[in-house]
Amino acid sequence: MDYFAKERLILAIESSCDDTSAAVLRGNTVLSNVVSSQEIHAQYGGVVPELASREHQKSIVPVVELALRNAGVDKKDLEAVAYTRGPGLLGSLLVANSFAKSLSIALGIPLLEVHHMKAHILAHCIAMDGQKNPVFPFLCLTVSGGHTQLVLAESAETMRILGQTLDDAAGEAFDKTAKLLGLPYPGGPLIDKFAKLGDPKRFQFSKPKVEGLGFSFSGLKTGVLYFLQKEMQQNPRFVQENLNDICASIQSTIVEILVDKTREAMSMTNVKQIALAGGVSANSALRAAFIELGEQTGASVFIPPFSYCTDNAAMIGIAGQFLFEAGVFGEFSSAPLARWEFGTK
Repeated sequence: MDYFAKERLILAIESSCDDTSAAVLRGNTVLSNVVSSQEIHAQYGGVVPELASREHQKSIVPVVELALRNAGVDKKDLEAVAYTRGPGLLGSLLVANSFAKSLSIALGIPLLEVHHMKAHILAHCIAMDGQKNPVFPFLCLTVSGGHTQLVLAESAETMRILGQTLDDAAGEAFDKTAKLLGLPYPGGPLIDKFAKLGDPKRFQFSKPKVEGLGFSFSGLKTGVLYFLQKEMQQNPRFVQENLNDICASIQSTIVEILVDKTREAMSMTNVKQIALAGGVSANSALRAAFIELGEQTGASVFIPPFSYCTDNAAMIGIAGQFLFEAGVFGEFSSAPLARWEFGTK
């Protein structure tokens, strides 16, 4: 789909959490997308902010150089540089913030400040082989380690949050329950792996009752904790003997909550295009349930490849393209934002 009057050559940089990424885009075509993931956090059971920022400092230059080389582009040909201003870890954001501004000044090209969560949504506008792009408006369920949001994307500039998490995000629910089961970090992919071998109806976990389109997953984590404590008092090997079924039941509960809220949002908005975004959208059960929801409702379903679901610079680049098209440019005096609401500049 042609979203832009002119296809501009943009370098994009992402460093909001524990992935250092750089991409080069011409219009909505990705010429390169390089991601360097940090493995150091696994030994601590979660992301350590100070270590993350140090790893970004080590990786930023080689990652950008590789992105330019893979795209076959000289930096002098760039027309703008986009970067993640927020939300995210402050120290990590500062790395891309400083690098992008320095490059912008050195090359004399515009600076584009991208909202990380909006970029996850706009990743659906990247040109993908064999896949159609959505037209505005569309509904997007963004599910990641730190965020769970249902957003009505009326345009690239106008997005309205219909519902979001009140406590833990869905990604946190996966990782925290995985930790209770003794699985290493990140536990979400492991729950998905073991769940494929289990019975999702073997164990029942209660779903938090939240009015409207809000989400709550902290109660699920507590429910799993009490369930395991009770069962292991009777059988210390309960988890080892029932791991697949436990994982399948936990995953089924989380997926049902996400899909039920999406169905409700479709009914409220009468929008027949639904999209899935964020790192947790790599979950196989969630993808399958989303496709089934589309079949049941007659809605068009959009799910990007895995490489555009997790944190990556290609999504920052496509968001930057929309900002350039709208004439919204960044300022050198702006600071990175650990929290950045949708409706603020």
